[in-house]
Amino acid sequence: MQTKNNRRSKTRHIAPVKPGAQKMPFRPDTVLTFPVTAETTLMEHLIASMPDRKRMTIKGFLKYGQVMAAGEVTTQFDTQLQPGDEVRVNISRPFVTFYNRRIKLVYEDDDIIVINKGYGILSMGNDKVREGTAYSILREYIKKKDPRNKLFIVHRLDQHTSGLMVFAKSPEAKEKLQHNWNNMVLKRLYVCVTEGYLDPAEGEVKSYLAENSQHMVYSTDNPAEGQIAYTRYRTLQRGHGYSLVELQLETGRKNQIRVHMHDLGHPIAGDRKYGAGPSPANRLMLHAQTLRFVHPITSKLMDFSTPVPASFRQLVDR
Repeated sequence: MQTKNNRRSKTRHIAPVKPGAQKMPFRPDTVLTFPVTAETTLMEHLIASMPDRKRMTIKGFLKYGQVMAAGEVTTQFDTQLQPGDEVRVNISRPFVTFYNRRIKLVYEDDDIIVINKGYGILSMGNDKVREGTAYSILREYIKKKDPRNKLFIVHRLDQHTSGLMVFAKSPEAKEKLQHNWNNMVLKRLYVCVTEGYLDPAEGEVKSYLAENSQHMVYSTDNPAEGQIAYTRYRTLQRGHGYSLVELQLETGRKNQIRVHMHDLGHPIAGDRKYGAGPSPANRLMLHAQTLRFVHPITSKLMDFSTPVPASFRQLVDR
């Protein structure tokens, strides 16, 4: 029989939490939005929109990156504003801004992000690489804004292909884009530099694409062996043994353009995998230039385009 003297206490000892170690709950930023209805300057608009704030407080918002005008963070008080612009002020902290040497942020809202991806960057991780991908870089950026934010892959570009990509920030946007991709994407244009001169200068390539055990994609005439793929091409310029070519995808299969240019006997410059010689520009010369699609949530037409990479022009102009 246990007595009070030999009975073991079942009270658990809880170690004290060190000051500053407590995990604080996330508090969303407080962002004020002020539409612009007349031509004015940023400072004038801020003063008129926040009459309860002192001028020095407003200057502080500008100085520390807490003001966004027409979608861009700015510290310039004399920034010109036009009707239809929107000014946002984050009174909690500076706006989180994106910067990466190899990735340019083209567009962002609550549901999607559009980027211009540099060549040599994986779209997403694999068994060997987890960090330094387009996905991981963007995910880190949106988590700084709000740890609850999520990012979803919608489509991919080859590691050595540069150009426009869209990511989803909400499950609803992801589902709509992935399940209705062919209907929602209205136009996808690529540009590339091929070896030699295409003859005819424009046309269409159609084949069934299959992939072998070495992950090499190839064309076949057998419908049971692969998936149908269409690529339309048009020569924009040629010179010095190379052609600058515009390509429009009717389908979006893995390595589709690279295989079809190889099938024409004019592989993409720098594409050693599909029969090209050494790269004249130290890269695969393929770029996703234009992306036009229907916004998955607002149904607004989204239309983005980037310039032809300078190295592409230089190769045919030199």
